[in-house]
Amino acid sequence: MLPLLLLLLSLLCSISTTLNAQSTTTINVWPKPTNLTWTPPHQTTLLSPTFTIITTTSHQNNHLTAAINRYTNLIKTEHHRPLIPPTKNLSNNLPPLQLLTVTVTELNAELTHGTDESYTLTVTSPNATLTAVTAFGVIRGLETFSQLAWGNPTRVAVDVRVTDAPLYGHRGIMLDTSRNYYPVKDLLRTIEAMSMNKLNVFHWHITDSHSFPLVVTSEPLLAERGAYDVNMVYTVDDVKRIVDFGLDRGVRVLPEIDSPGHTGSWALAYPDIVTCANMFWWPAERDWPDRLASEPGTGHLNPLNPKTYQVLKNVIRDVTTMFPEQFYHSGVDEVIPGCWKTDPTIQKFLSNGGTLNQVLETFINKTLPYIVSLNRTVVYWEDVLFDDTVHVPPTLLPKEHVILQTWNNGHNNTKRIVSNGYRAIVSSSEFYYLDCGHGDFTGNNSVYDNQTGYDANNGGSWCGPFKTWQTIYNYDIAYGLTEDEAKLVLGGEVSLWSEQADETVLDSRIWPRTSAMAESLWSGNRDEKGMKRYAEATDRLNEWRSRMVNRGIGAEPIQPLWCIRNPGMCNTVHAI
Repeated sequence: MLPLLLLLLSLLCSISTTLNAQSTTTINVWPKPTNLTWTPPHQTTLLSPTFTIITTTSHQNNHLTAAINRYTNLIKTEHHRPLIPPTKNLSNNLPPLQLLTVTVTELNAELTHGTDESYTLTVTSPNATLTAVTAFGVIRGLETFSQLAWGNPTRVAVDVRVTDAPLYGHRGIMLDTSRNYYPVKDLLRTIEAMSMNKLNVFHWHITDSHSFPLVVTSEPLLAERGAYDVNMVYTVDDVKRIVDFGLDRGVRVLPEIDSPGHTGSWALAYPDIVTCANMFWWPAERDWPDRLASEPGTGHLNPLNPKTYQVLKNVIRDVTTMFPEQFYHSGVDEVIPGCWKTDPTIQKFLSNGGTLNQVLETFINKTLPYIVSLNRTVVYWEDVLFDDTVHVPPTLLPKEHVILQTWNNGHNNTKRIVSNGYRAIVSSSEFYYLDCGHGDFTGNNSVYDNQTGYDANNGGSWCGPFKTWQTIYNYDIAYGLTEDEAKLVLGGEVSLWSEQADETVLDSRIWPRTSAMAESLWSGNRDEKGMKRYAEATDRLNEWRSRMVNRGIGAEPIQPLWCIRNPGMCNTVHAI
């Protein structure tokens, strides 16, 4: 009976949305603010040619100065043309909007996890005000203000008040730049789009088995020999540019140097510290549990070789110098027993009664304290604790220094992490993996030789099907958690693994699906009555995608233009 009632409620919601779509007066702001009111009669006024943004006090905050300059130029020059202009009254009696006055109470606050991003925006004529605790709250408020402006000449909605703050402090994108390389300009554009969507963490999975593109000053051979090409590297200057660009836009850059697995590229510089490097990933004579890697590209650092830590600690030290971010992601996912078992030293250790868990414990004990000594909180993939075969006990992972990132088993693993008292970052592959549904990249996969049209493997993708924006939008990352457990969920990240992605498809793989996560983590995916608002969000996401495209972001469409011009006609009143 309950499922039937839920279905009826959903259909009633759809009917209501269909009938009222053309009569609703809205301003399209993405992500939807916590609270926005546009007082009737819903007036707009022109933007003055001399419009300026000023602060109430002098300051030396470079991030704030950069944001004010950037948004002043954007607001004056964007001239966005909405797909469906909001219902409004252009007043001839109101003076043009001349000034936006910004007040910041903590001008010296730095961007870390937990930095206050709240703001209050009031738009009247001829002056508007924006108040925030930190410069990063100002950046969020300026983005909202920019979306209240449209047209040529530019007009701005007036008698608008916004009070806004995020639900979650960690809202990010993980991008893998090892399997395929992305030029710096494409990373910068991604960070720019993140700021537009009020996302605040660029999780940079820099290295993996396939290539080592990061130039590490104390270990230059890693990139010299491990990068795909001399031009496919990220130099110290590149990293500084990316980090500074991010901070100017309220985006932290969180580095991940995955280890001890996913390190085959290190063997090109140091073959003696890497086990099973350059071996075929799944030999014909082996069953899946005895494979050497979970995909082509083998290689694990050897925890029993002292030289491993000489090299690795140099890398860790230099990375923490290049990246001011308080979190350091150390990986520790997909440690494959078969790879370590190819090494004679590890074989001897096992024959003397040792275990693979103890091998991993050695690695954690040698690296975790060192990372913590550099004043960093360590992020690991959940495998370090939950892998079925190779894992360590929680006693080795102090909760005050360790955060776990989940990617398997959806809500269940999130529950496991927080019920064990750990902070969690949610990247469930069932909902947040953007690469899923694009097939498999092995070159002779017989699953595609199929004349029936039936695809039992979701296009050959291990995590298929494709994750639609609706799937992402409707995911509740704290589902099934107690109130105390939910407090340990820092937020979430979508992930783009790059086996089949590079700069040519970057924008369309990420946007606007990631915009869906951005809103659900900023203000939620439910309306004031507690109902999921995906139907209402569709119209706003169409508009937002259009504005992103006009800003130079190659976001893919979510509907035909016909749907947008005929509001409500592409909804359904039946369950599909």
